[in-house]
Amino acid sequence: MADTEDISTCDQILRLIVERGPITAGELAKVLVLTPAAVRRHISSLVAQNNIEQYESNNQGPSRRGRPSRRYVATSAGQELLGQGYADLANQALIFLRAELGDEGVEEFVRARTDKLESRYQSILENSGTSTAEKTATLAQALSKDGFVATLRRGGPNALAIQLCQGHCPIQEVARDFPEMCEAETQAFARLLGVPIQRLSTLANGGHVCTTNIHLGIPQNLRSRAGAQRTTSDLSDDREGNK
Repeated sequence: MADTEDISTCDQILRLIVERGPITAGELAKVLVLTPAAVRRHISSLVAQNNIEQYESNNQGPSRRGRPSRRYVATSAGQELLGQGYADLANQALIFLRAELGDEGVEEFVRARTDKLESRYQSILENSGTSTAEKTATLAQALSKDGFVATLRRGGPNALAIQLCQGHCPIQEVARDFPEMCEAETQAFARLLGVPIQRLSTLANGGHVCTTNIHLGIPQNLRSRAGAQRTTSDLSDDREGNK
């Protein structure tokens, strides 16, 4: 029974690292209501199995006193444990398709897959709110149900954007050899949300998560302030003109 519980806890920790990484042992302990020592024991096991690794960032931010906490992300092997489907078979099929029909054949396949994906999520978004933030939240939920482990994060200090993060990609190995899959998915998200978006990183290109930056537009309070400033400016111009 203890072994089964250990396996279950390890699975939970791996999934959380995929979903929320880079993340520390202390943060994981709070989420799972476990002691940091217990979490570190499972982390050591996952590291030894090459399922997770310590996150190395070039941007360390402001210097802090004391030893910095180690943060962890999932490796490719850890991603595969969540299920990559028939990635090898799909990759071989696309290679064969390109050899037989050229790039046009691959493009037609990608377009057909993307159209199906877009149609499926469009029907789901029709039942969501009308704002970009509400649509993005609904899209994230739908992606998670399809195995992409999607979460939302703030896009910056001004809160004019949010980031849609996909911690897992069932077609990661395929997208590595066929990047047009990622590009087509990004364009589909832009059409679904109706706003400019930017893909910042992908698992296929070595990122620890697929990150898409989504613009929310100008907040209402700033828009009203800008309108008031324009009105004041227009009145000033009229006064100058009447002199």
